[in-house]
Amino acid sequence: MAYAACQRRSLDAGSMGSTVTMLSREEKDLCCGCTRKCICVTAVILGILMVLAAIIACTVVLALPAKTPESRYCVTSNNYTGFLCDDRRTCLLPSQVCNGGSDCGNGEDETSTMCSNLPKNLPGYLVFYCANPQIWIYSNYKCNGINNCGDCSDESTTLASCTICSGSQWWPCTPLLYEYCYCIPRTLCQNGAQDCSDWSDEYQCTK
Repeated sequence: MAYAACQRRSLDAGSMGSTVTMLSREEKDLCCGCTRKCICVTAVILGILMVLAAIIACTVVLALPAKTPESRYCVTSNNYTGFLCDDRRTCLLPSQVCNGGSDCGNGEDETSTMCSNLPKNLPGYLVFYCANPQIWIYSNYKCNGINNCGDCSDESTTLASCTICSGSQWWPCTPLLYEYCYCIPRTLCQNGAQDCSDWSDEYQCTK
């Protein structure tokens, strides 16, 4: 009876030129149970909704900003640029990174990804390239009064932006020792040996 009523209502609406079949809620439920048309329409609607959901999801994902690499930049207590550990508190000196010993709690300062191809894989702020670009040192070794590059380029005012012989612990002169560049430690003054080319370390400098 329900199927006959459904057909009759459809025919009546069609004979009146209507493109919409007006059924009550109960009749629609009965019709859907009697015909395959409702199933087909429902499947099409669900398919369209799934496609729309996929498009929206893709749009949202693509609109999200790319994840930026985690920053490890920090400043040590003695004002050196350093490497920040995972605890976000411990700041290592550059020379503590890839030195063969884990100084960060999780060993992130000794990862093979970073330490396998030195200095290429190190963060740039941990490295200083000498006048000869084939030679490099950790950045905390520049401007320390010691000739780490071998040509004093790590102590220069131009390439390394150093302040020459700063501090009362240094005596400015032309050192005879290859170890120093533009000054010597005052601990070498009046030690009974010539450390400056002009002997000023023995006759002018005081400890």
